[in-house]
Amino acid sequence: MEFTETRISGEYAFRGRIISLRVDRVRLPDGGESTREVVEHPGAVAILPVLEDGRVVLVRQFRYAVGRELLEVPAGTREPDEGPRECAIRELREETGYEADDISELARFYVSPGWCNEELIVYRARGLRAGDAGLESDENLAVVIVQPDDIPALIAAGHIADAKTLTAILAHRAG
Repeated sequence: MEFTETRISGEYAFRGRIISLRVDRVRLPDGGESTREVVEHPGAVAILPVLEDGRVVLVRQFRYAVGRELLEVPAGTREPDEGPRECAIRELREETGYEADDISELARFYVSPGWCNEELIVYRARGLRAGDAGLESDENLAVVIVQPDDIPALIAAGHIADAKTLTAILAHRAG
């Protein structure tokens, strides 16, 4: 059975600094038509920094969309013409001050493929060297060092509750 939907037409309902919303008319596999709303995003990276003793480096920040603070892996949106690995190196340094001897890809996933094209690439950073963070003017966060054994309780309490951080932890533990 064929599942492919084909775009017939589309227009932008919104164009923002980071995301745009496109509304498309599509042809369904059975010949019918429907509407699809697509949030376009340039892609992002997330980094799980792991210290020599196994502790992980997270950041605590207020997330306006959900109205509360969360503990998350450092992450960020890719700049135009920036490769994902270069973005990971930049975001790790900007948000935590750390630089890494080794950055390796752990996983790739679509954040919410039913309505958004954002692909997030998760990296693990090892061989960390501390330095000075370089936060952007609208970033307010604190670096938090976490023992691996404390992570399940932080998840259960809802302190770690975002997909990129949960995916990074799972991928790290898996291999």
